[in-house]
Amino acid sequence: MYRLAAFDMDGTLLTPDHRIGPETLAALNQLVEREMIVTFATGRHYLDAQPIMAQLGLQGYLITGNGTRVYDNRGQQLHASDLPAQIAEQLLHRQWDTSASMHVFRDEGWLTEFAAPELLRAHHLSGFHFQLTDPRNLPTSGNSKVCFVGAHQELMRLQTQLQAHFAGRVDLCFSAYDCLEVLPLGCNKGAALTVLGAHLGVSMAECMAFGDAMNDKEMLAAVGHGVVMGNALPQLKAQLPQLTVIGHCQTQAVAHYLNHWLCSPGSPYTPV
Repeated sequence: MYRLAAFDMDGTLLTPDHRIGPETLAALNQLVEREMIVTFATGRHYLDAQPIMAQLGLQGYLITGNGTRVYDNRGQQLHASDLPAQIAEQLLHRQWDTSASMHVFRDEGWLTEFAAPELLRAHHLSGFHFQLTDPRNLPTSGNSKVCFVGAHQELMRLQTQLQAHFAGRVDLCFSAYDCLEVLPLGCNKGAALTVLGAHLGVSMAECMAFGDAMNDKEMLAAVGHGVVMGNALPQLKAQLPQLTVIGHCQTQAVAHYLNHWLCSPGSPYTPV
């Protein structure tokens, strides 16, 4: 019934220490052996996600930057979406009333003026690292997204400011409690998966997808079979109550679910 499986990485495929467990890796390889198309859909940068896949011996399509970039299984870019230059200029140059740190993503990498070594723990597999620079010195074109990192309540305040200032000209989403992302309007994992599906000749009804955060919402809602992690943000579960909820990423719940689906399709599933 399904020809393509799309997986979020952090909080879904990856365990809380940002690794892929052996059971999960084996289940993904089973999908490949059965000639399913495997796609990884992540908020991470291509320079971060691709080395992780390469280390694990996985060759799949990549949706990165929460849908701002789409790559084929040979690393060729199929689609790119950037913030309009006028919006990027306002984002980078305006003094926002917030203590949250600003992080800018471009094809060449991750740029910020805030040295935050604690943020690198999530990138230990790839070695992806921020480049220290003043965002006000960056070009206003070629910026795929801007992220603000801080306490959740602080980001909620900032979200209100951004909504008032940009008035529907950008998309805002929480990729985690402590990360608010500013994306090009209409840019999300679901839209990117639609682009990839058109390239591959696969309809959204023929796709299944797994995710845990609000940046997965559009993708999970659009596919033929969406699966929500047990550790997902409460807002995601509340907005997609019709979808299957499985176990926690720490127990490699994706692998457990895929093994059940591959061996006993159509039978009742009990989360672990």
